[in-house]
Amino acid sequence: MRLLQICFFIFTQTFLCAQDFNILDYGAKADGETLNTTFIQATIDAANENGGGRVIVPKGRFLSGTILMKSNVELHVEKEGVLLGSTRPEHYLKLNRWKGFVMADGQENIAITGKGEIDGQGRKLALHLDSLFYVGIIDSLHYNFVEMRPKYYLRPQLIEFVNCKNIDIKDVTLKNAACWVQTHDKCENIVIDNVTTISDAYWNNDGIDISDCKNVRITNCFVNSADDGICLKSHKEGYLCEDIYIENCTVRSSASAVKFGTRSHGGFKNVVIKNIKVYDTFRSAIAIESVDGGVLENVLVENIEATNTGNAIFIRLGKRNKKGDVGTLKNVTLKNIKVDVAYERPDYKYEIRGPALPFFHNTFPSSIVGIPGYKVENVTLENIEINYPGKGNDGLAYRPISDLDRVPENINHYPEFSMFRELPAWGFYVRHVDGLTMKNIKLNCAEPDYRPPIVFDDVQNLNISSLKIEGEKKEKHYILYKTEKAKIENKEAILKLN
Repeated sequence: MRLLQICFFIFTQTFLCAQDFNILDYGAKADGETLNTTFIQATIDAANENGGGRVIVPKGRFLSGTILMKSNVELHVEKEGVLLGSTRPEHYLKLNRWKGFVMADGQENIAITGKGEIDGQGRKLALHLDSLFYVGIIDSLHYNFVEMRPKYYLRPQLIEFVNCKNIDIKDVTLKNAACWVQTHDKCENIVIDNVTTISDAYWNNDGIDISDCKNVRITNCFVNSADDGICLKSHKEGYLCEDIYIENCTVRSSASAVKFGTRSHGGFKNVVIKNIKVYDTFRSAIAIESVDGGVLENVLVENIEATNTGNAIFIRLGKRNKKGDVGTLKNVTLKNIKVDVAYERPDYKYEIRGPALPFFHNTFPSSIVGIPGYKVENVTLENIEINYPGKGNDGLAYRPISDLDRVPENINHYPEFSMFRELPAWGFYVRHVDGLTMKNIKLNCAEPDYRPPIVFDDVQNLNISSLKIEGEKKEKHYILYKTEKAKIENKEAILKLN
């Protein structure tokens, strides 16, 4: 895999005018009750009109609806200062896809800094929306009856920046979103550093969403979210998430911790993710998905430590866009990774947990899966340890290796580690792959499992060296089906199926 040549724009913008603009001077009141939208917006506008500067949110609780960031303005929330989101839906504006609290479109040199908090009061806001449906003010078209909540686009995000350049978000705490916490869409030159996200307030609380952005650096962040933790997306054909660097972050998620997708129309190129700690995560520690026709290539993920997670690694090439082209997923390296997979659901302490699966199943293995005729290409797994609980019970759910052809393809389904239901391996399930290297891999099964450790189905150019399996008493560790050009050190542990 080609080494990434990424020159990040480290945003240390000194605004043309260093003047501070205190929202108190423009009429804001720190009582947590006065609606300060007009006063805060007037302060931002004044800073912008005077060539730029810092807008100060001092100590106190400042209630507000949507505020619009302007070029050359830094929103600085001081320690013990709280920018408090209104719980009234009519206080929020929609610029692009849906509503938000702090928003910007087409601006440059913008920042959110300080040791204070931005608190969206998301649950109260969402429940207010819910009540409007029941009294007939919100049309039923905008209500999700299956999940019993207002649809996502009615629930404001905390931050949404679109078509912006030179963004700096540092040190602040982001809390309690009604939907996604922080989204950047089609932006360039983003630095997100030392940001704390605590959002287990409601549903769809993605921690950090980067969509079709270039030159992004996310470092030293803590994310505790009731949905995906750090998520790269591509909503639009012709755009990419490109030149992305993520390091030294801790993630707790009731979905997946670090994820590419689900939206993947344009794609992802040149991404480095390293030194990430994951815990109490319901779905995958690492999920890499291309399912909407986009490209996904040149990805390095290294130095990941995950405990109490529902799944270790999920890599999926699919085709949800039935009329469009199949995308690509190639040149991916995962190295220096240790994951402890939980037996019970790992997000049981969350207030807003991930939805339980509607079928019986045993613990899911890691999986790397393409679709017929379109393979995942050139994946390297190196220095990886995954500890599984075992306890696979054929009386609970059963998928024998004689039944490999009946594992569903689910070509156009939503990508998720559980999408194939019960799988015929406890360690790794690999299908429709061309070019897989597994080096210095350790798989441990704490208690007996009826399934073999690894199944390869329709795999070409497979190379395995220094792969150690513990806790497995079955002699055959590798099941090879429709698999060619395989180099495996321990030939005695191979079972080939016709």
